[in-house]
Amino acid sequence: MTGERTWRKSTYSGGTTDSDCVEVSLAHDALVRDSKNASGDVLAFSAPAWRSLLSWLG
Repeated sequence: MTGERTWRKSTYSGGTTDSDCVEVSLAHDALVRDSKNASGDVLAFSAPAWRSLLSWLG
């Protein structure tokens, strides 16, 4: 499920490959994972839920 997706690291992580933070993959939904454990658990958001979360975070 997550292997064929493109992942982006949070800009708050400094954007370097050796920094640890969260990564997000946006397609028809939004998946979020811990960059230190890329094969671990993933949070899944529907597109409307992801937009709502981002709006709430402001």
